[in-house]
Amino acid sequence: MGRKWNNIKEKKASKDANTSRVYSKFALEIYVAAKQGEPDPESNQALKFVLERAKTYNVPRVIIDRAIDKAKGGGEESYDNLRYEGFGPSGSMVIVDALTNNVNRTASNVRAAFGKNGGNMGVSGSVSYMFDATAVFGLEGKSADEVLEILMEADVDARDILEEEDTVIVYAEPDQFHAVQEALKAAGVDEFTVAEQTMLAQNELSLSEEDLAQFEKLVDALEDLEDVQRVYHNVDLGE
Repeated sequence: MGRKWNNIKEKKASKDANTSRVYSKFALEIYVAAKQGEPDPESNQALKFVLERAKTYNVPRVIIDRAIDKAKGGGEESYDNLRYEGFGPSGSMVIVDALTNNVNRTASNVRAAFGKNGGNMGVSGSVSYMFDATAVFGLEGKSADEVLEILMEADVDARDILEEEDTVIVYAEPDQFHAVQEALKAAGVDEFTVAEQTMLAQNELSLSEEDLAQFEKLVDALEDLEDVQRVYHNVDLGE
C-alpha cells in the first residue's frame, strides 16, 4: 500500500497549498455535522471525526468556532451528501463526494468538469466497486512494531501497518476509525499527520505524461468546485 500512501500525501499537499479553499470546505462540513446532531464533539461522532481531520489540515480555531456557532444559531439551510462516479483519461477512475444545498447545480457543475477535462460521468456503482472504504492514519515518533503492539493490546484490528521514512501508516476498516485513534492516543500519540476515512483504489493505474497532465487538470477542476468536498481516484501520481 506504499504507493497509495504517496497518493494520499500528494492530495494532502495539494490541498494544503490552497488553504482558503480547504478552510471554506471544512467550515461547511463542520457546520453540517454540528447542525445534524449536537454541536458538541463528545456527543456527536460525525462532528468529532471532522474536527480531528481538520486538525491535520491546521484549520484555524476561529473558523471551527464560527461554523459551530452558526449551527447553534439554527437556520433553514439544508445540505445533501452526494457521490458522483466517473472516468478520466485512459480509463482512470474518479469518485467525487459533494455537500450541497442545490443538487441540480452540483450535478451540472461536476458533469461539466468531467466533460471539459477529458472525462465523463458514470452511473452510480460504475467506479466505486474498484475502491475500498478505508480508515488511514499517519503518525511519527513510533515504529510499526510499536504501533502493532499498541493495537493488539487494545484488541483493535488493522488491515495493514507500514513504515515509510519517518512515518507509520495504519490502514483499518472504516468502523475501526475511532478505536484505532483512541488506542493510539492512549499510548501517547498526540498528533496525526493524517487521520481520515478515504476511498483507496484496489489497483492503481499509471498514465502517460500527456494523460497524467490531463488527469491532473480534471482533478483540479473538480476540487475547485464549491460543493465538492473530496476527490478520490486510482491514478499513480508518482513519487
